[in-house]
Amino acid sequence: MQYGKLYGVGVGTGSPDLMTLRAVQVLQSVDVIVIPNSSKYLRSVAWRIAGPAVGPAPENQERLNLLFPMTKDPEIIGPAWATALEEIGQRLEGGKSVAFITEGDPMFFSTYIYLHREAQARWPGIEVEVVPAVSSYTAVPSVIGSPKADGQERVAVVPASYGLEDLPAIFALFDTVLLMKVSSIMPELVDILEREGLLERAVYVSKATMEGQKIITDLKSIKNDKCDKCDYFSMVMVKRGKRSGVLFGESKAGEALATS
Repeated sequence: MQYGKLYGVGVGTGSPDLMTLRAVQVLQSVDVIVIPNSSKYLRSVAWRIAGPAVGPAPENQERLNLLFPMTKDPEIIGPAWATALEEIGQRLEGGKSVAFITEGDPMFFSTYIYLHREAQARWPGIEVEVVPAVSSYTAVPSVIGSPKADGQERVAVVPASYGLEDLPAIFALFDTVLLMKVSSIMPELVDILEREGLLERAVYVSKATMEGQKIITDLKSIKNDKCDKCDYFSMVMVKRGKRSGVLFGESKAGEALATS
């Protein structure tokens, strides 16, 4: 069978003008754009980013909204993926080109990865192309204004909610640590940073490059606020030493709330 081509397209971290030219070109030319939604009541974040850059649908292009609930429960996410794969498969088997959009980069903590792994098994010989994008671990240091690494510094990108007990060892090994998925564990994270003497070297960023972007250097204020300031699209960057850029604790810029 001759399948249509499958694309995994990253749309970046929030600002439509940070999308790549390649991403816009692909999304304007494919037969089907798959738009993932976390809830049937909320507009897709990925499409909120991509829509302004891509523009109105050309004639005969389908924009297919599919539901991917934000849960790890296999009884919920399993049926959602089964439906999505059936819908996507119907288009590919009909010879249509299909682009699956995802915020950030398609190959970094993205919903698209599961589709990428399944594609060859379900549709043998299918042509697949991945369009990379600006990711959160690139955007956060940029909006803070401090390099991730300089010279021989070592960098770790860690989903903090999957092993708080490992963080002290990670801090000891790496010069810069980017902690993802922090929204639900900020009080515990603040306690660990304080015990490790790193609280003044940490910065919280939410919605990097998006509307409503926030940069907070006083992480205790977030803990004391019972995480009212925490957002799902948030990250904490920790720099252990002085070898790269301005120390967070010495900069007043981070105390202002920046908007993209």
